[in-house]
Amino acid sequence: MNSPMIHALDVHKRFGAVEVLRGVSLDVGKGEVLAIIGPSGSGKSTFLRCLNHLETIDHGRIDIEGETLVGPHGKMLCRYVADVELRRICRKMGMVFQHFNLFPHLTVLQNIIEAPQTVKGLPRQAVLPKADELLRKVGLLDKRDSYPARLSGGQKQRVAIARALAMEPDIMLFDEPTSALDPELTGEVLRTIRELAEERMTMLVVTHEMAFAREVASRVVFMDGGEIVEARPAKELFAAPEHPRTRAFLENML
Repeated sequence: MNSPMIHALDVHKRFGAVEVLRGVSLDVGKGEVLAIIGPSGSGKSTFLRCLNHLETIDHGRIDIEGETLVGPHGKMLCRYVADVELRRICRKMGMVFQHFNLFPHLTVLQNIIEAPQTVKGLPRQAVLPKADELLRKVGLLDKRDSYPARLSGGQKQRVAIARALAMEPDIMLFDEPTSALDPELTGEVLRTIRELAEERMTMLVVTHEMAFAREVASRVVFMDGGEIVEARPAKELFAAPEHPRTRAFLENML
């Protein structure tokens, strides 16, 4: 059996006295689209940020494509791999944030080619065809020379997706990619993510869009209080949630 793309085991994370993640364990298979749902403050975004080292964990283990990012060390501690390995492993993952995080002083094209040039050391001429291909993919080739200030929120988020894909990750992480958008702009971003799902891109999507989670996700994880309460195939979870907390949450959301 192939090792999972992501293997998280007994992950704990504190911010001061608050335990935000309380023993989260989760495996994500190749080509799987996993939607993570749950109330605000349940640890969804923190878990996503721990997977690619934007936050450090206090205890537990995270493996990415069979390689250990962080593992147990001593009784209640953990140890990350050396920095060079850490950066290499984290490059297997692309991340898209709520608020786009585009460089305002760079054009759309420059935003996309910046990381392949600076992080991978690729020459500009080598990355331009890929950048144009990605802009065509997200429907924004005509905005190639525009600055972010001239784009709508939905367009900015699609540029952010193209920018993450420019690093050719094996896994995409989306942290509530539509929460900062007006409702009429949400659809164009979700359509882009849906197309990635059809291409069998491995994805974790923290989302409040229940219809999207039900239609696109292969599996849905419900988190509450820093724990995974329920994790099941999307159609099963939405049709008949097993846990009372999941049922109560979905009744409020649907």
